[in-house]
Amino acid sequence: MFVIRLVNGNLLVPDSAMSGDGRVLGDAYVEIGPDDDAYERLAAEAVTQEEYEERRRGWREGDEQLRRDFLDYLARHGADGGWRE
Repeated sequence: MFVIRLVNGNLLVPDSAMSGDGRVLGDAYVEIGPDDDAYERLAAEAVTQEEYEERRRGWREGDEQLRRDFLDYLARHGADGGWRE
């Protein structure tokens, strides 16, 4: 997950919701502004929304090739992957 700089200057920062016993319940983003103690440190590594979307687009394109390769493998070897041969 990335720190994302919003158009208004605030940052979207990765955060996790934790249970009382320390298990991760979910991941999310929280928005912080310049008045937050961690803002300066996090702003140094932040990407713009456009940079973040471009990275996501690249991952999806890479995922598409992986999906095609996987479907091709299934077509050649079947659902069990040829492990029972």
